[in-house]
Amino acid sequence: MKYYILLIALLISASCSQIKESGQENVPEIGRPNIILFVSDDHGTDAIGAYGNPVIQTPNMDKLAEEGVRFTNAYCTSASCAASRSVILTGKFGHATGSYGHTHDYHHFSTFPDVKSLPVLLDAVGYHTARIGKYHLAPESVYDFNTVLEDNERSTVTMANKCKEVIDSKEPFFLYFCTGDPHRGNPFKPDPWDAPNNFGNRPEGYEGVEEIIYRPEDVIVPDFLPDTKQCREELAQYYQSVSRIDKGIGQLNKLLAEAGKLDNTIFIYISDNGIAFPGAKTTLYEPGIKLPCIIKDPSKDKKGIVNNTLVSWVDLTPTILDMAKAEFDEESFHGVSFANAIVEEDASRQEVYASHTFHEITMYYPMRSIRSGDYKLIFNTAYQLEYPFASDLWASSTWQAIYRNGIETYGKRKVHDYLQRSEFELYDLANDPDEITNLALVPEKEELLENMKQKLKEYQLRTRDPWIIMWDHDASMQGTGTGL
Repeated sequence: MKYYILLIALLISASCSQIKESGQENVPEIGRPNIILFVSDDHGTDAIGAYGNPVIQTPNMDKLAEEGVRFTNAYCTSASCAASRSVILTGKFGHATGSYGHTHDYHHFSTFPDVKSLPVLLDAVGYHTARIGKYHLAPESVYDFNTVLEDNERSTVTMANKCKEVIDSKEPFFLYFCTGDPHRGNPFKPDPWDAPNNFGNRPEGYEGVEEIIYRPEDVIVPDFLPDTKQCREELAQYYQSVSRIDKGIGQLNKLLAEAGKLDNTIFIYISDNGIAFPGAKTTLYEPGIKLPCIIKDPSKDKKGIVNNTLVSWVDLTPTILDMAKAEFDEESFHGVSFANAIVEEDASRQEVYASHTFHEITMYYPMRSIRSGDYKLIFNTAYQLEYPFASDLWASSTWQAIYRNGIETYGKRKVHDYLQRSEFELYDLANDPDEITNLALVPEKEELLENMKQKLKEYQLRTRDPWIIMWDHDASMQGTGTGL
């Protein structure tokens, strides 16, 4: 009898040891929520009903906002797909993880192998982690998901249907749902030159999606874009692509309802960067990095909240870990959790930072930025160079109509000022939301400028930014042996 008792004790001990090693101890007792992180591709706040656009039809996004919280000061850290996504899933700035730019094709940037990503950390506390759609990350060993689902990343409804088994799973799930919409579609170079890009739209449409067609004369042209025939035609295509995203959100909510999981699933909607037009994507101007962020947490009583708290995509990993009731070392991330801000505004965050180095590998133009209160400083470390274009933005009919006709302005900005930038750009966002008047050139703002510079330096030092050497050396300096 003693031997049986000893054997049972050993089996229980071994079982507990395995659970502890996998990090899944006490999972059933904790009652962790399911979490969906829905990331669209190149979507700005310019085309969502909940953010004030009366033309675009986004009823499911709007409903998320009505049932949750809509953040008005949410920022990505780099307006470039791969670089931004690495930050979302690591809680660290790309300049500290090797995620300097695109991962695909010949660009081949890759996150350092010792970085711990969000799906790996969630798996350790018992989550079933799954991804579908646009990936744009490397290496797979760092961004390791339990389940990888395949589908056309433009077909948001069928993408949602592919996730049914994940949603129906017994363990809590983390679903990383990434559309290819509303990114520009192939071919990037139109023929003729003034034809609008299709933004993924196609004549035959997509399964389960009733396409919404917009007329160019009805779209709302943001102030940073030119109000031209070409721009309006492209915005109409962009709107259609955005509305297709919305259908996928609706289908996911339908599947959650059928599974009885609407009340214990946190739904987060964001974009990786701003709209794919010059003046937004690949820049650190507001249209490129100030993005939609809508979070519905059914456990919270307050609904339909508009929150002005400053938040950043570098905060998302610690925030989601906080929501998942996972223990973590706060010092291991550059961001901080804003989970509490889902209910109340949090004024403790005074600054947000941005860090862009590459888009395509041929687009070297390192920029670092800080927003502090209503002021924003951009440090263009390679300001001697002409500002580079992403291939799809250069070929766009919206830009070519300006370039081919020698027009001096693009939206409210002079073309020359867009291409030839000052070393420092300082803007008062409260009085100059379009970022036109560079206060770095105004003598009366010298003290403010120096204060902002100091904060930017401290941020670069704190986050181990190799480009901090540019404060002491001119752009001809190609490296350092200081070993930050």
